[in-house]
Amino acid sequence: MTDRISLRQLDYFVVAAQIGTITGAAQRLYVSQSAVSLGIGELERQLGVQLLFRSKARGLALTEAGRLFLPEARALLARTDELQAGMRDLGQSPAGRLVVGCLTALAPFLLPSLLEEFETAFPEVALDFIEGSPAELQRSLLIGRCELALLYGLDIQPGVGQDVLYLASPHVLLPPAHPLAASANVRLADLAGHHMISLDLPPNPSYFSGLLAGAGVVPAVRHRTASFETVRSLVARGVGYSLLVQRPAADVSYEGRRVAVRRIRDAVVPLPVVLALPSGARPTRRAAAFAAHCRTVVARHPELTGGTGATVRTGTVTGRQCPMPSPPSTGMTAPVM
Repeated sequence: MTDRISLRQLDYFVVAAQIGTITGAAQRLYVSQSAVSLGIGELERQLGVQLLFRSKARGLALTEAGRLFLPEARALLARTDELQAGMRDLGQSPAGRLVVGCLTALAPFLLPSLLEEFETAFPEVALDFIEGSPAELQRSLLIGRCELALLYGLDIQPGVGQDVLYLASPHVLLPPAHPLAASANVRLADLAGHHMISLDLPPNPSYFSGLLAGAGVVPAVRHRTASFETVRSLVARGVGYSLLVQRPAADVSYEGRRVAVRRIRDAVVPLPVVLALPSGARPTRRAAAFAAHCRTVVARHPELTGGTGATVRTGTVTGRQCPMPSPPSTGMTAPVM
């Protein structure tokens, strides 16, 4: 009979993959380095594949087999934790620690309301968050640093599934005295020749470049910045226009200067805002509760979408990128009970 894989072996592998060294994993798990090394070695022997590359100079790195096995190992450990919690708290609310990732550009618009209302509804869940770029957050999902992540539905990596929350429509940000601000909406072609302030946070540059290219416009970028508020402040001072997706409640910069928000007259591809999770991973009860909470809060507070978004019906999560412009009906798999 084939030896069964132990949960301890899976734990050693997942923690070692996340930290990147045997020493660090041993310290995190409060065991010896030899125990971690032997446990992972035995796991590799039982599976018949190498899961980790080992290098004294660079530490540990996932092999292709390890990359594929990691979300499965994480899901099994999470399922075990959920079963234990479920037996202890049968019939009670979700509990445990939940870490949610959020794109830096989305965080100030979505996180405060989501966190406050979720913690009120589910006080037994210890909710925390991390911020980062799309690539950083998707890596965090795959290595288990977070269970869910709020992202734009572009450049989704293999192995990451997505649940569309709403579709965000871009808008033009103009100085109030700009000649194009006299109209209620702006054609993208009319932006040709005007200075642009570019928000250089992924996926904004590629997304907006694609919109402008479709209208035959080569943007005359005067300044680039990774700060959303710096963009708005420069526009308010008349330095140039910008294209943005999220919109604050007040159309003023940090300096108190007004900006003009105008709709785009062209038929443009919206930007889906999604909840991402590892493909095939069965979400824990707390993660499923947070996903349902996100949909409820977005539907109840349309101002969170910047006033330009539309909610969408959801169905089954896939690991594929959302087709544009009409994202598929997607959604979470059944929660762990």
